[in-house]
Amino acid sequence: MTTPRPKPAPTRARRTTIYDLAVLVGASPTAVSAVLNGTWKKRRISASLAERITRTAEEQGYALNLQASGLRREKSRLIGMIVPKYDNRYFGSIVERFEAMARARELFPIITCTMRDPALEIQAAREMISHQVDCLIATGATDPDRITAICEAAGVRSLNLDLPGSRAPSVISDNFGGALALTRRILAASASQRHRGEPIPFIGGRASDHNTSERIRGFRAAHEEAGIIVDETMILATGYAPDRAITALEVLAKRRGQLPRAIFVNSTIALEGVLHWTRSSGHFGSVAPHVGCFDWDPLAAVLTENIVMVQQDVPAMLEALFRLIDADDPAPGLSEIPTHFAPQPFAGTAATAGAD
Repeated sequence: MTTPRPKPAPTRARRTTIYDLAVLVGASPTAVSAVLNGTWKKRRISASLAERITRTAEEQGYALNLQASGLRREKSRLIGMIVPKYDNRYFGSIVERFEAMARARELFPIITCTMRDPALEIQAAREMISHQVDCLIATGATDPDRITAICEAAGVRSLNLDLPGSRAPSVISDNFGGALALTRRILAASASQRHRGEPIPFIGGRASDHNTSERIRGFRAAHEEAGIIVDETMILATGYAPDRAITALEVLAKRRGQLPRAIFVNSTIALEGVLHWTRSSGHFGSVAPHVGCFDWDPLAAVLTENIVMVQQDVPAMLEALFRLIDADDPAPGLSEIPTHFAPQPFAGTAATAGAD
């Protein structure tokens, strides 16, 4: 009788090396090394080859902490930022203040808009790296952890602003606290005009985004405090576009009939659609409903009555961000900055959202 041979022990997967990457992309190990350590431009390596090497390194899970190993020998003094939109005051103020604070530190900012397109975000991150930025700020990115992974593979620091990730330090607004305080205000303001126990609609954003999900949580918590059950059909997280807000309200009104005279709006972009619908539909007659908007634009505050707006504290957010940039090696973590109620037209200063 033949004794069966023991099965060989499973071998550990071998880590990808520079030589493996060179074979995969059809380049020399020297070229791969130059791209990964940020010196490829000096060696006259083409941008297309550099992009191919960076992409392949990411796909193969290759990561090299170049700053820790000392391979990146000089600082470019360039700092990059990607933003999802330029068309609202919040992101515009972030960009303007970020540029000023970067230059005050003798850094040169490079900023690009990605239109909330995940593919453009990745392309922008790779382009920033190819220009040898020392640090990349992902603002409102759809997949910040993937951007961090790309930066890690190239030895570039990364941080997140507005939307958090798990692999890099993140600075965001206190979305839960701001939404809780805002919902409390509009529930109280509209109490005499709503049926007892009637919830109000939440409009705008994407439920899969951290910020929207936290705002929905604060919205629900305020209703719960008031003894009101939120019907799932009242959560209309259908995106940020104004036309989507219009469609969502039209559908809700057809389903429920008369809507409550209060609306929680998740951004100033969605607010455009909400105000258009309330005026063009005539649903609320001549008296404007109570509107609570999570974000601020001074023009919106004078376009309609009965509006309360939460203002995100951009100066405090960027102060926290630059403290992380100035630090040697901050660990991944979350910094939440309180929001404020924006002043009403010709009124006094705003109180912290969450204080009432």
